[in-house]
Amino acid sequence: MNESMNRRDCLRVLGYSGLTAGLGAISSRQLFGRDIDDPSGFQSSVIATHKVENYRDAATLVDGKVIQPRRELPILDQTDVLVVGGGPAGVVAAIAAKRAGVSVTLVERYGHFGGLWTGGLVLLVIGHIVKGGKQVCQGIGEEIMRRLDKLDGAIINRKVGTNPTVDAEAVKYVMVEMIEEAGVKVFLHCWGVDAVIDGNVARGVVFESKSGRQAILAKVVIDATGDGDVFAAAGATFEHRSHNVGLVSRIGNLDQVDREKASGSSKPRHMGSPTPVTGVNWVNMHGPEVDGLDVATLTRMEMNHRKFIWKNIQKTRQIPGYEHVYLVETAPQLGVRITRVLDGLNTVTLADLKAGTKFPDVVGVGGSDGRDHGEWQIPYGSLIPVKTENVLAAGRCICAELRMADLVRLIPNCFVTGHAAGVAGAVAVEDACRPRDVDINRIQKILRQQEAYLG
Repeated sequence: MNESMNRRDCLRVLGYSGLTAGLGAISSRQLFGRDIDDPSGFQSSVIATHKVENYRDAATLVDGKVIQPRRELPILDQTDVLVVGGGPAGVVAAIAAKRAGVSVTLVERYGHFGGLWTGGLVLLVIGHIVKGGKQVCQGIGEEIMRRLDKLDGAIINRKVGTNPTVDAEAVKYVMVEMIEEAGVKVFLHCWGVDAVIDGNVARGVVFESKSGRQAILAKVVIDATGDGDVFAAAGATFEHRSHNVGLVSRIGNLDQVDREKASGSSKPRHMGSPTPVTGVNWVNMHGPEVDGLDVATLTRMEMNHRKFIWKNIQKTRQIPGYEHVYLVETAPQLGVRITRVLDGLNTVTLADLKAGTKFPDVVGVGGSDGRDHGEWQIPYGSLIPVKTENVLAAGRCICAELRMADLVRLIPNCFVTGHAAGVAGAVAVEDACRPRDVDINRIQKILRQQEAYLG
C-alpha cells in the first residue's frame, strides 16, 4: 500500500462492503496513521452504519426486578497465566511469569501501569529497608528502580538505606518498556467484573470494556487487583476491612516562595514532600476510615477530597510569600488502601515478624516502613486461597492479619509478592499442577535466578 495513503484513502480502497474482512489484513500503522506524531491533521471515517452490537442481551425489568439474561461471551484471549491488575504487584508478576517461560496476559482497568504508585501519585518508595539499612526487596522490583536511576528526573534520594521518591510519568514509561521487552500481552481499559469458574476452579476472568463484556481464559489467574476482585468473584473466602481512603495531590511553584515575605507568617499545612520535579511536592492524605468497596462512599470521598484540596491551596495562596503556589493536579485514582484480604493457607503475622520466623515455603522478604525492625518472611501459603483453585493473590490483598496490613500494602512488598505469584503461576502451568501443589523448591530457585532475596 502506498505509504502516503491516509486512513480515509485506505477505507475507500477497501470499500465499505468488504470492510469487516479487510481490516484484519491491514496493519494498525497503515490504518490509523504513519506515525504517532504524524502532522497531517485530524481524520475520521465511517467504519459501519446501522450497526447493532454483537452479543447484546440487555437486562430487562421484570416485576420490578432487573434480570440479566444468560448469554454467550466472546473470548478475548487464551493464555497460560492471566494477571489482573497492572499495579506494582501485577506488573512484576507478569514479567516474572513471562521470563519463567509461559505465555502471559496482563489486564489493567486504567490506561497506564503502576496502580496507586503512579495513578494514585503515591510517589515515595518505602518498606524495602530493615534495621541497619539493609535493603531486602530485590528482584524485578529493584530492576525497575535501577532503570529509573538511568533516567534524568525520574527519581531522587536513591541512596543505600534511604527511601527514594519517583516521578509517576517516568515509572509509567519504564513499566511499558519492561512489559514490552518481556513480551507480555496487554489489554488496558478493561475492568475485571466476574470470574469464569468450573466448580471451585477458576478458568478465567470476565472483563468489561468499550468492546463490551468479554472473557479471557487461563490456566492460572493472578489476582493483583488490590481489592481481591477476582478471588472474591471466584468464590474464595476473604476478610472485608475498612481503612483510610485519601486522595494525593501535587502542588507547584514551591521554589518560588518568597522566604523573606513568608518569614513573618506561620508555615502553611499540607505542603507535602519533594519530588524529582523542581518546585513540585506530592501531598499525601490519610482521609477517613471507610469501606472502600462501597460505591456511594467512594463517590463521596472523591468529591469531598477534591474540594478540600482546592480550598486548602486557595488558603495557602493568601499567606504572604506563597502567592504563586498552585495545584498541579489531583490524582486520577482514589487512594483506597485496604478492602478485601484473602483467607489463605498461611497468614503473615506481626508475631512472626517479631520472632523472625523462617518458613520452608518462603517466597519473599518484607521490609520496614521506618527501619525500626528486621526482615520478615512471606510464606507461599499466604498467596493461596483455602479452597478455590487456580488463583493466586498478589499485592495488598494477600493473607495478612490486620496489624500487618500497613506493611504488606507498601510498594516494595507488593513487588515481592507479585514476583512470587508470577513465578509460582508459571511453575504450575509448566508442571500441569494446581498452584497449591507446586514444587516450592523450584519456585525458590527461579526466584533467586531472577535476583529475588529470600533471606
